[in-house]
Parts: sequence; structure tokens; C-alpha cells
Amino acid sequence: MKYLFLSILIFSLSSCSQNKRLFLGKEYAQEELKIALSKEPQHNVVNGETLIIKDSISAIKIAETVLFEIYGKQNIEKQKPYETYLIDTYWIISGTLPQKYKGGTFLIIIDSRNSKILKITHGK
Repeated sequence: MKYLFLSILIFSLSSCSQNKRLFLGKEYAQEELKIALSKEPQHNVVNGETLIIKDSISAIKIAETVLFEIYGKQNIEKQKPYETYLIDTYWIISGTLPQKYKGGTFLIIIDSRNSKILKITHGK
């Protein structure tokens, strides 16, 4: 019985410690932003040359996150399947409409090297 109690106690303590997280805080975030905006050399995966959005699934997730906020999830999802092209280093993604349907679709252009959105529009 003594060993069972000890085992339960050790398991409980280890479970609690696994759920704790270290938060660095807003001041840390502000300092990192300041460094990122400075011209000082720093380690950064985003170098303006390497593609960080390498596949259409990731590009669509980024596009939908933004487009859902602007135009509404239901409106954007009605435009599936999307046309998705990687041209040079830019993802060009647009919605489609059923044939003979009147209306417009969204268009979003995303730089695959840094996730910068160059253009968002929606036809009427």
C-alpha cells in the first residue's frame, strides 16, 4: 500500500509539472519586435530568398485565414475549388464560380518567401 501511494504521488507531481509553461511576457515580445525592426544583423529564417511557403496547402491555409476575416468563411468556401498557382515566388490564389454563374471571386497574392500579402480583392 505504501508503494502504491508513493507511485501515485510521484505520477501526480510529474503530471502537474508537465503542464506548466514558461511565458516570457510582453516586454520580451516588445524587445524582439524592436530587434526585428532594426537594421542590426540577426538570425532569421526569413531571408528574402528561401521559400517558406512551399506547398499549396500551406498557402491556402494562410489565404483562408485572412479571407475568412474579410469576406466571411461561408462566402469564400463557396468559391471552392480554388485556383492556386506558384508563379516565380508568388502564390496566386483565386476562387472559382459555377459555369453561367454571375458574380465575382476573391484574388489573393502572397509572397512565398515571407508570407507578405501583396494583393487582396474580390470581384462583384
